[in-house]
Amino acid sequence: MLSGVDAIHVATVLEDCCDQLSILGRIMPHSFDMRPDAFEIVDNDVNQLADSQRQLESRYQSVLARKLDVKQFTQNPDKLAQIEKDVLHTGRDLKNSTHVFGRTLRQNPLTQDNIAKIQQDRSFLEVVMSESMSELIHNRTFQSLIEAVKLEKAKKAALQNTIQKEEDGRKRVRQLQKQLLDVKKEKESELQNREEMIAHLKDQLQEMKAKTNMEGKYIKKCAEVGVTQTQKRCYLSEKEMKDEIDNLQNQIDKETRANAEIESFLRNHHANLEKKLDFWQEKYEKDVESKQHELDVLKASKAKDLERLQELTKLYKEYEQVVVEDRIEKEKVRRKDELEAIELRGAIKVQAWWRGLMVRKGFGPYGKKKKGKKGKKGKGKKGKKKK
Repeated sequence: MLSGVDAIHVATVLEDCCDQLSILGRIMPHSFDMRPDAFEIVDNDVNQLADSQRQLESRYQSVLARKLDVKQFTQNPDKLAQIEKDVLHTGRDLKNSTHVFGRTLRQNPLTQDNIAKIQQDRSFLEVVMSESMSELIHNRTFQSLIEAVKLEKAKKAALQNTIQKEEDGRKRVRQLQKQLLDVKKEKESELQNREEMIAHLKDQLQEMKAKTNMEGKYIKKCAEVGVTQTQKRCYLSEKEMKDEIDNLQNQIDKETRANAEIESFLRNHHANLEKKLDFWQEKYEKDVESKQHELDVLKASKAKDLERLQELTKLYKEYEQVVVEDRIEKEKVRRKDELEAIELRGAIKVQAWWRGLMVRKGFGPYGKKKKGKKGKKGKGKKGKKKK
């Protein structure tokens, strides 16, 4: 089954073809006899047939030459069998082409019969295309076109079989007529010889009558006996020939019956093959439709998965960006903390150093306390000294 767009496109093409065929049927003349280019049309047809005949003859000669070469230089039975098949096929084509060429030379291509045949073929083609276009528009199928092609092929095959059978029958009749004429000539010559023999015997009988009556009667009786025997033999020979003719007629009847039975068998076999062909065609269409449905489902699933993957990829990139920004922020905080810790340790060390320096040097409050203590100590020492 075709898709909607394809069906519409094909239907449009078929509609154009139908219009062209209809216009061609109206503008075609009933005969070409009065046209100025009639002889040119005949010459072109004859030249085309002659060229085709020459090509087939050259092809047949080349196949025969190849067969002789294979027989002389190789002993391959498969190759010889293939060459034999080629020779038979080429000979059959040459025979058919010769038959067509002779029939074309016997017939005038410009007669009204050929024009009528062309008109009939055009009308048939127009009807088939119209039905196919209607079926494409309504059902999106072209089963009627397939059936029309099959029907025409069957008609052509039946016509070819009938022609071949008629040719075989004519050949067989000619052979039998030739045999019958040969037998008739042989029997006529034999009968003439016997008549001459009878005349000779009659002459001898007359001569013997002149001599003596006794001898005449005796010879007469011998001659009558000889004539009777000859007639009996001729009668028996005629009877044998009639029996042979009846036997040949029986064989012809048997061959006719066998031919009819073979035709019936082949027709039944052909019908069975057509049924099988229809079954397998339908099965093929169903399988193709199911596989196409599965392919569409897989394509849809693939598209959904691809869309999901794109969404996840986008989300992953967003999360990755957030994580990177968070890591950068944490790194900044960590470095800031480390820097503050380093600065704190440095400040502590500086403060400790300064305090130690103040204590050692006696700067600030540490210096006053030391001076008071020293003064007190000096006063005590002085008092002790004074005492």
